[in-house]
Amino acid sequence: MTLAVHIKPDIQAPLVHAPIGAMIVDAAGVIAWANAACATLLAEPDPESLRNGLLFVMFGEDDAEMLRQMFEVFFGAPIGQRDAWTRKFTLHAADGSRPATSLTLTPIAGEDEGRAVIYLRNTTRELTAERRFTQMFETLPLGLVVVDGKGRIAQANAMLATQFGYQVVDMIGQPLNMLLPERYRDAHAHQLAGYRDAPESRAMAAGRDLTGLHRSGSEFPVEVALARFENPGQPLFMAIVSDITHRKRAETALQQTNAQLEEFTYVASHDLRSPLRGIGDLVTWIREDLDETFGVDALPESVRHNFDRITQRIARCEQMIDDLLSYARAGVRDPQMHSIDPRELVEEALVMSRIPDSFTVDVEIAGEHLMAPRAPLSTSLRNLISNAVKHHGGESGRIRIAMREEGRFSVFTVEDDGQGIPPGNEERIFKLFHRASPGTDGDGVGLAFTRRMINAHGGVVSVQGNGPLGGATFEVHWPRILLRENDDE
Repeated sequence: MTLAVHIKPDIQAPLVHAPIGAMIVDAAGVIAWANAACATLLAEPDPESLRNGLLFVMFGEDDAEMLRQMFEVFFGAPIGQRDAWTRKFTLHAADGSRPATSLTLTPIAGEDEGRAVIYLRNTTRELTAERRFTQMFETLPLGLVVVDGKGRIAQANAMLATQFGYQVVDMIGQPLNMLLPERYRDAHAHQLAGYRDAPESRAMAAGRDLTGLHRSGSEFPVEVALARFENPGQPLFMAIVSDITHRKRAETALQQTNAQLEEFTYVASHDLRSPLRGIGDLVTWIREDLDETFGVDALPESVRHNFDRITQRIARCEQMIDDLLSYARAGVRDPQMHSIDPRELVEEALVMSRIPDSFTVDVEIAGEHLMAPRAPLSTSLRNLISNAVKHHGGESGRIRIAMREEGRFSVFTVEDDGQGIPPGNEERIFKLFHRASPGTDGDGVGLAFTRRMINAHGGVVSVQGNGPLGGATFEVHWPRILLRENDDE
């Protein structure tokens, strides 16, 4: 029995070279012929080894029984009434593998009614992809919901159910409107119809606040992204839902903090400065009156000294107000970007810091130009360099300034060989009004100001109390590549 005897010439080539397995079987399930793809699927050396074999032995017991029943129904019908059908089975290949297979039984046009063609297609990869998708769908830490063309929920994951307070099984088949506040539902029906006509992946209601409706009746802020969900039947759409309650709370808290800081800035600028100057004027007038009454040189030295101390402390309070205003403004990011040569920047900071001649300064630059706001970066370096001199603890010393590139950051290091920072105080020195060295000038705002300014521009500053040179080592990670969230203005 040859191929030409059993297969018409016009279908011989397609079956021989078909990319899926094909075989001819009789009503008893005996294989009369098979192609190379079929032999490969069954892990047989060649198609001839399959001839005269029994199809049913290539399946497990349950699958084989179901296949026999299908054969009885198929071959029991008149040839003109035999419709092709497809079922999924698991093959038992000769090498012990168990490939998932789609089996299609179809009549042979023009041939006798005692035979049929079996097509076998390996669906293992498809099943693996489906399992991976299902696993990802269920475990993704975002709410996912698949909606049919009529606006009904076809599939939802556990995260979405948790977000809205339902069980997944209770959501399937329900209208998507159940997740929306009443005021949105009419508009949503029109939006869904428009999206069905022209689907594209996009954010839903970009620029507007959206809220979802919890089962309890309360609303919570969400972000929604829409995407078409490929499906051979009816159109399906997938929505990715993010509960942004915590983010909104953080944004609100930050806005309140900034508003309070602005209010404090206003008070410091107007309500504190005016009476302070009034006190200064009163002290001046009292001193002038005393000089006129008793004579310029009549006042005791101790009284004149106290007047000088009052004047100095008033000036110090005014300076503290100025520093607080600078601290408040330091939280605003400078949008002006410049191409900065790091070596030139460091040299500029050294000149403006007025380092005593008794100090030795080493500069090591190992990085290229960076795009950054020049003023805040220069100010930060200048503050750290001046801080190294001020809190060194000696009349002479050594300061080392270095720069390197690390990931998306330019890392600037300022270190000295001074007295360092006692263990446990590394974070405390960045607190507002904390003075690292009580005997030095200043009101303890400098490092707090520097950290606030660096943080506002997406950077980080940290300190090591006893670094390689023995003293404090400050390290500034300044972004040379901005993230989109920091580049939105």
